[in-house]
Amino acid sequence: MLLLPPRAAYILAKRRPALRLLRNMSSSLPPSSIPLFDTVASYREWRRTVSEERKSVGYVPTMGALHDGHLSLVKRSLAENDLTVLSIFVNPAQFAPHEDLATYPRTLPRDIELLSALSVAGPEGVVRTPSAVFVPTVGEMYPSGISQNTQEQKGTFVEVKGYGHQMEGKTRPTFFRGVATVVTKLFNVIEPTRAYFGQKDIQQALLLRRMTRDLLLSHPSPQNLFIVPTTRDPTTSLALSSRNAYLTPHERDSVAPVLYASLQAAREAWEAGASKAECVRRAGAVVEGKRREQGESVDLRLDYVEMNDADSFEVMSDDVVRGNWEKEVTGRPVILSGAMWVGKTRLIDNVVLGARDTLGIVD
Repeated sequence: MLLLPPRAAYILAKRRPALRLLRNMSSSLPPSSIPLFDTVASYREWRRTVSEERKSVGYVPTMGALHDGHLSLVKRSLAENDLTVLSIFVNPAQFAPHEDLATYPRTLPRDIELLSALSVAGPEGVVRTPSAVFVPTVGEMYPSGISQNTQEQKGTFVEVKGYGHQMEGKTRPTFFRGVATVVTKLFNVIEPTRAYFGQKDIQQALLLRRMTRDLLLSHPSPQNLFIVPTTRDPTTSLALSSRNAYLTPHERDSVAPVLYASLQAAREAWEAGASKAECVRRAGAVVEGKRREQGESVDLRLDYVEMNDADSFEVMSDDVVRGNWEKEVTGRPVILSGAMWVGKTRLIDNVVLGARDTLGIVD
């Protein structure tokens, strides 16, 4: 089992008192061979030792409450890098004051169990397992403090101008500012060779790709920020999400999957030559049909279904059709996305229409 090269393991053993491994401070965590770091200084000391070995480092940023979608990203990183690092941090800056920061699932012991059970065969049959987990505190990530109210915030923040107000940004106007800020910090700490994000959050992943380009980042470079296809329930096709834990079994299995079904209806209409407006109408009709079927037993509300230019995120004209679009912008995909409420749980999903590999989505 490869955790660290021998020389790095020797150095770590000598410096262990300074590393403040989180596992030594918490009796609630299960036994694991994966080092957990809760400070920037301790992680950076570990990172320096592995840098001396010139190993590639894959990185998967998460907010915890891990599921098979997260684990698919980890497996991809394990297959493509010498070492794999995760972060688990529920970022307050991306939650508006009325959102679910306080109730967001926090399952660190189970997360560590899942990661400890992962392994992938690398080159020459060498078994690779997760190499480290960065689990910082809020104070560590925001030394100037942090408020969910952007008007009260002090310190340095990152904003990707012109790309955060469409799609998800229309409903959550401060979300991408919080995401761009925390991911910039995490990239500075982790120094990844490659980073992996899920397609379920397609706008987030593409915005971060643009950010790495605009800020001239080298760890990772834009071409080394990969977007991995959404992992879905094998029976219902529901996109896996930590927030699915809020759903009742009936909501999860019988109601929530209608969002993806609505996007599929819109995709079929687009491919058949329907206008953008007609595609959106058909998607809405699918959700409305489910709402009527459920009656008052489930509070089902469509937030939006929209079609956006994958490069600018701008909303497409209602009268545009596939043939005209492909002539005007050869090779540029369309993002068909949607969000809906099932009770108090907001779910999102998307489908890429066109050549998704041009967006950095890998199969």
